[in-house]
Amino acid sequence: MNRSFKQLSFLFLSTLFYIVAQAQEKGIDVSITTKKKEEWYQHPWVWVVGAAVFILLLVAMVKGKDKK
Repeated sequence: MNRSFKQLSFLFLSTLFYIVAQAQEKGIDVSITTKKKEEWYQHPWVWVVGAAVFILLLVAMVKGKDKK
């Protein structure tokens, strides 16, 4: 490799590293807002009612098989 190519490569890479380093020092203002509304599946009573319905359906299906 000739000397001018090495110098040009060094100049390009050092400029690139400088730009990357300066880009990382910039601060970003981020404001995060969360919604306070709860979804329906976050309430425990929904899971209790769902489990009760599932158990009742399961029992009904098992009892239906015994009669045949």
